[in-house]
Amino acid sequence: MILLAATPIGNLGDASLRLRETFEAATVIAAEDTRHTAQLLRLLGIENRPELLALHDHNEHEKAAALVERAEAEDVVLVSDAGMPTVSDPGFRVVQLAAERGVAVSAIPGPSAVITALAVAGLPTDRFAFEGFLPRKSGERSRALAALAAERRTLVFFEAPTRLAASLADLAAEFGADRPAAVCRELTKLHEEVRRGTLAELADWAAEGVRGEIVVVVGGAPEVVVSADTALAEVQQRVAEGERLKDATRSVAEATGLSARELYAAALDARSAAAPS
Repeated sequence: MILLAATPIGNLGDASLRLRETFEAATVIAAEDTRHTAQLLRLLGIENRPELLALHDHNEHEKAAALVERAEAEDVVLVSDAGMPTVSDPGFRVVQLAAERGVAVSAIPGPSAVITALAVAGLPTDRFAFEGFLPRKSGERSRALAALAAERRTLVFFEAPTRLAASLADLAAEFGADRPAAVCRELTKLHEEVRRGTLAELADWAAEGVRGEIVVVVGGAPEVVVSADTALAEVQQRVAEGERLKDATRSVAEATGLSARELYAAALDARSAAAPS
């Protein structure tokens, strides 16, 4: 089978007993960086010396088939440099191909920067969405954030320290300066820091320079209460601009939380009342 093994995101003490036992028994490990994984094995005191195969963003497409074929005969342990493979890390194509070919896939749970940051951020955790890394270019980043501005769930992002200040400024511009957020830095490490505040406050703080591994957690958009009359006016405006009534009511209903059926009926009634007798 394919065994997805979560590795420490900073503190070696987070390596589980099961992970250590898996490393001791492994015959082959597919690793994002073989040198990093070799060092991890040494630091954990693993005496076993499994075969280490490189599996990273640049070669996963061409290596996936061979790994899955090998997993038909023996267990293949798959690791990234930190955390759970496939989560903004290599491994997805291997798992996808294994599922297609009926090869078993299992996981050795462990550290996750996403869940750790979400837990300590002090923002709602009942509903959240992980968005990975934001686009590098400012224009693309702003467009991506504009599409997320109305998202009600808590949002979790990865970000490079060199782009953190610019990304927080773009977040403040698209989401609103007062949106609550947290920057989680160096999680589980010696210099762990969780900085909470508004997006504007965090952007000002980050402008001085921030180092380390970064996870940004942003509170969801506040509920916007829209009256039925306002929603109907929006539908009528969209129809006047050429949009089909059914499409307009569906879009406005999704944005406001109102019933699409009731909104559609109200629009038809308004159209009938406005028609000449």
